[in-house]
Amino acid sequence: MADTSGSSRPLKRVSEGVDLTRSLLAHAEALAEETSAAAVFVYTDALRDVAWTPPAQLRGRVIYATRNEEERVKLIDEQKQAIKIPSVALTRMGQVKVAVFLALSQGLVEGGDRVVCLAGARETGSLDTVLVMEIGREFDVFGRSGDSLSSSSEGEVVSDVSPEVLARVVEIAADLGSEGREGKAVGALFVVGDSERVVPLTRQRILNPFHGYPEDKRNVLDVQLEETIKELATVDGAFVIRGDGVVLSSGTYLKTTSVPEESLPRGLGARHQAAAAITFVTHCFAVTVSQSTGTVTVFRKGRIVTEIEKPTKAREAGPRS
Repeated sequence: MADTSGSSRPLKRVSEGVDLTRSLLAHAEALAEETSAAAVFVYTDALRDVAWTPPAQLRGRVIYATRNEEERVKLIDEQKQAIKIPSVALTRMGQVKVAVFLALSQGLVEGGDRVVCLAGARETGSLDTVLVMEIGREFDVFGRSGDSLSSSSEGEVVSDVSPEVLARVVEIAADLGSEGREGKAVGALFVVGDSERVVPLTRQRILNPFHGYPEDKRNVLDVQLEETIKELATVDGAFVIRGDGVVLSSGTYLKTTSVPEESLPRGLGARHQAAAAITFVTHCFAVTVSQSTGTVTVFRKGRIVTEIEKPTKAREAGPRS
């Protein structure tokens, strides 16, 4: 008789994953009602084995987070809210943070909103984490829904950055943080938006590799530019990117150093200090990749908006470069 004992374990794990996913979805539905949540975030990679139809009371409040652009388009075609998150390994909190950050950048939620977030493992295709959170005051830098990257509720100019451009830069940064370049850890700094104010506060460390090229050939939204950006990330200095995605320069030194000391935690290196400083004196965003930990940090108005950590079993102590 053939030994079938080994084949039952994967089936059992799938069954357990489906049961856990269904249980968490039910709990999330109840939590959303009990807490008057403005949105329910669902990581679609962890819904592989369960077909879920949100109850009527949640329709319009569910935001699907997917790593697949085709799936995002399909969901939007079905009149659902969907965002694309970086196609890299993320911790459960990383899944939540990047989804909330990108939803904020697109005006789908606001600072102060209470949200329910469901995350899980892409490998198992099942949900295993539910989190209820109130979007903190640090996210007030996005302004209000519907026009969150262009003006605040008081009409103040906040940023000229396209949400798609910001999402793309975060994705490239997360990829660098997760994989490095040719097996080596890479640190990087991207300054996005308000280029009219940013450029006068810079000087080139090297000849600008992007100078003289047509704008459509040096836009971060062009996937063909990704490898060039990752290669140039190994060179010291920042990328300066216009709000519409056009890369103006790389290997760029930021001359400003003004930032309130109380706005940053201790232990941040020169790259993070420069990111905080340039966002404090202009209306840009800055995205850093820590060479020592792979953590991606987003800065706005001299403050950290969010941090997306690379999944690791252990981290060495010490300042982030």
